[in-house]
Amino acid sequence: MTLFLTLLSGISWMLVYIDCIRLGIKQKTYGIPLFALALNIAWEGLYSFLGLKLPIRIQTIVNIIWFIFDLIIVVSYFKYGKNDFPKSAKKYFIPFSILTFASCLALQLAFYWEFGYSHGPIYSAFLQNVVMSILFIIMLFHRNSKKGQSMVIAVAKWLGTLAPSILMGVVQGINVYVITCGILCSIFDILYIILLLNWNKIL
Repeated sequence: MTLFLTLLSGISWMLVYIDCIRLGIKQKTYGIPLFALALNIAWEGLYSFLGLKLPIRIQTIVNIIWFIFDLIIVVSYFKYGKNDFPKSAKKYFIPFSILTFASCLALQLAFYWEFGYSHGPIYSAFLQNVVMSILFIIMLFHRNSKKGQSMVIAVAKWLGTLAPSILMGVVQGINVYVITCGILCSIFDILYIILLLNWNKIL
C-alpha cells in the first residue's frame, strides 16, 4: 500500500508537470501559479538535496524528477509571466518574482530547521498543497480562461495530493493535520475540476 500510494502521488504530479509544460509551450504561458510554483521548487530542491545525503529512497528519486520538471515551468514563468502582470506593475515583474522565490525558499528552510527532516517536509508540503489548490482556482478566474490548464492537470493534481494524504494521514498512523489538509485540498481540487468542466457555462 505504501509503495502504491507513493508511486500514485509521484506519477500523478509528473502528469501535472508534463501537461503544464506541454500547454506552456503550445499556448505561450505557464501552468502553475507563482507562489505555488515557488513553494514547490523550493521544497523539491531542498529535499532532493537532503535526500541524496541519506540512503536513496523512492521519494527522493520522485523529488528529483519533480524538481527537473518544475525548473522547466520556472523558465516558462519568466518567459511568459509578465503577460499576467497588471500593466502598471510589469516593470516590477523580475524583482517581485525573485523576491517571491527567495521568500518561499526561506519558508521551506524555516520548516526544515524548526521541525527537522522527518516532519518538516510533511508539514510544509501539505500546507502548500492547500494554498496551491486555492491558487489554481484564483488563477482560473484571474485569467478568465482555461489557458494553461486542462482536466489532466486538475484530476492528476487532486490524486497527487489525495494519495499522500491517505498514506501519511491514515495508513502510517492517524495524523489530524495531514487529514485536515488533505480534506481541504480535495474540496478545492474537486471544485476546480467542476469549474473547468462548466467553464463555458460560467462565462
